[in-house]
Amino acid sequence: MTSQHSNTVAILATNGFEQVELTSPREALEAAGIATRIVSDQDDAIQGMHHAEKGDRFPVDQLLGEADASNYDAIVIPGGLFSPDALRTNEQALSFVRDFFDQKKVVSAICHGPQVLISADVVEDRDMTAVPAVQVDLRNAGAIVYDQEMVCDQGLVTSRVPGDLATFNAKLVEEIEEGRHKAQQQSVA
Repeated sequence: MTSQHSNTVAILATNGFEQVELTSPREALEAAGIATRIVSDQDDAIQGMHHAEKGDRFPVDQLLGEADASNYDAIVIPGGLFSPDALRTNEQALSFVRDFFDQKKVVSAICHGPQVLISADVVEDRDMTAVPAVQVDLRNAGAIVYDQEMVCDQGLVTSRVPGDLATFNAKLVEEIEEGRHKAQQQSVA
């Protein structure tokens, strides 16, 4: 008998996210058979960016105010200059992120995405990385910061820049699949 539950990942973003930091993880997750849903404070579509240039618009799957971490297996927080900055001052976004930590689920963030984790007050004593400009903020918030392409600390996966996406995506998929395997082992017992 197979479980009715399949893995689903929330991608938390708003206008001004770095487009490849949403599309690349989403493609890797979906290639591994893991569903993704864009969760945002905007109810229609959100604007991607290629650094300072506008990219594509992406439809929002679920409004942040209606999202519940218990319905997801993991969360991805793409970077970019504007999306993390807007989300880090949105109490609904911070509460949503904290719920993933409380439920011991996989949390991932890249580039400026860890700014949201800093504002959610969940980085103290965690091994992490981010884009160099955010590494200082992480240290000041109590994180143990490494300047390497990917750092994983008990299901918290962080990376620095788009060039790190291949390693970030592979570890993200691995962490989610490990969670699924653990759940299957527990259901057999």
